[in-house]
Amino acid sequence: HSIVNAVQELEVGFVIIGPEEPLSLGLADEMAKLGVPCFGPSKSAAQIETSKQWAKAIMAAGNVPTGRSVAVSNMEEALAALDPFGLPVVIKADGLAAGKGVVVAQTRAEAVEALGSFLTDRALGEAGALCLIEEYLDGSELSVFALCDGKTTRLISFACDYKRAYDGDAGLNTGGMGAYAPPAIVTPKLLETVMRTIVDPTAAAMDAAGAPMCGDFYAGLMLTASGPKVIEFNCRFGDPEIQVMLPLLDGDL
Repeated sequence: HSIVNAVQELEVGFVIIGPEEPLSLGLADEMAKLGVPCFGPSKSAAQIETSKQWAKAIMAAGNVPTGRSVAVSNMEEALAALDPFGLPVVIKADGLAAGKGVVVAQTRAEAVEALGSFLTDRALGEAGALCLIEEYLDGSELSVFALCDGKTTRLISFACDYKRAYDGDAGLNTGGMGAYAPPAIVTPKLLETVMRTIVDPTAAAMDAAGAPMCGDFYAGLMLTASGPKVIEFNCRFGDPEIQVMLPLLDGDL
């Protein structure tokens, strides 16, 4: 509310929302009420980042390639669903967790520990009240960023970032351990495939669901042997990736 008041008092003419939390709380919706142009999605569209389960439903509606998953809300459900996924297996908190809601479990014990931490101990609060058990995708990670006005998408840039702490990726996932751009693994053909099979159909599915995306699509991808697949979506520029992408833009942002 203080930001809304400041926009009015300072007669701000254009708002760009950086972090995910204000988007999840509906700051873009408040800007729309004021008639102030805003770069950032509505609260409903921000669910592409704020709810992993909602994002999976959108991807299913758009036939977007991603790992198979099961949503669980208690340990009984979790233990029953865990074993068919094999190892490694990915445990994700459904809600926002500042980059710390994903555990890549190498053993069943690690998976059970992560699920217990999220579901029972509520280490992440309500963000972990619902969890996804997800297929582990093997390959190289890539972050692709595209602008969207609700219907039309435009590729803006791409980068590789690192999530795991410590040398040799020995630690847990973090909010970010650095990034570089442009990655040599990316080709024009790969980018065309990403836009055609992932970004465009996701935007279309969100529009059809009554939650059109406005702002930045951040597609976190795994380049698997069978093609690019979605690990997660964010609905704003990623940090640290944006730090290595902005200097590469030719012209004014």
